Amino acid sequence: MSGGVELRPLSAETRPVVRQLWQLYRHDLSEFRDSLPDEHGRFHERTLAPFFEADEERAAYLIYRGRIPVGFAFASHLVSGPILMSEFFVVRSVRRQGVAGAAVDRLFALHPGTWEIPFQERNAGAARFWRRATERAARDGVREELRPVEGKPHIPHDVWLTVTVA
Repeated sequence: MSGGVELRPLSAETRPVVRQLWQLYRHDLSEFRDSLPDEHGRFHERTLAPFFEADEERAAYLIYRGRIPVGFAFASHLVSGPILMSEFFVVRSVRRQGVAGAAVDRLFALHPGTWEIPFQERNAGAARFWRRATERAARDGVREELRPVEGKPHIPHDVWLTVTVA
């Protein structure tokens, strides 16, 4: 069911769409990142804001299945490397249908090189997904290590995968 998956660069017109998807994403992560919405019921957007600005070090895409936006992918350190999977999200209704895998394959094709991908081991779906996706794409294997979450010493360390893709 992954047919029709497309990555489209963020634009001024799609900012409201990505802001809405961001709220769903942050809600999903709140279980693993010990975060709460603000007094207006919204999750912070401070890590989203830099992806609205033009910068050769960053790329931001909406993930579409057909005509419907179903997620996003944000990468940074595109020039200085290694490339960082800064944020990645697909809505729950399209998970386990090949949409996320197709989006990652397209993203790796657009930005070949060495990637670093962090996630929380407690997020079992993300852990399974990223290990499968990187094994499939790896040119020379995948390295895995634990690193502390910046500014959150009270939560478990992130798992970081390092992979080189052609």
